[in-house]
Amino acid sequence: MKRFHVHLHVNDLHQSIAFYSKLFAAEPARIENDYAKWMLDDPRLNFAISTRGAAPGVDHLGFQVDEAAELVDLKERAQAADLALIDEGPTTCCYARSDKHWITDPQGVAWEHFQTLGSVPVFGKPAPTPALASAPAPAGAAMCCALSNTTVRQAAKRCC
Repeated sequence: MKRFHVHLHVNDLHQSIAFYSKLFAAEPARIENDYAKWMLDDPRLNFAISTRGAAPGVDHLGFQVDEAAELVDLKERAQAADLALIDEGPTTCCYARSDKHWITDPQGVAWEHFQTLGSVPVFGKPAPTPALASAPAPAGAAMCCALSNTTVRQAAKRCC
């Protein structure tokens, strides 16, 4: 089953945690010094916020899947639609170990499709270079989630 994913950049993590905890009537499932995540069942939502972005607002949207076959299905749909796809494969991002790929919608909004495989104690690791060799890294792209908007958009423009 899929879970909708929204990742926002915020200026004040503590203020945002207080706001979204009241809005969702739930405490975050995970809190770090630069990140918080709610795993809601009604609606089925993975809602994450972090202070790592250049500007506050929506960083990316996506679908988190429970099964590897669902991730394969999403990837096949993207490829069938001739969408520019960046396949990160197994990676570490947002305090989780996951398998993922990225696509970009016509407006330039990045979409992340991923299966979470486990938890890790760090936000991420350096962005993978083989899949992005032709895409210039944006300023501050040392972490995987920096791939989301700028790099995915740049790669999509070259591919489409």
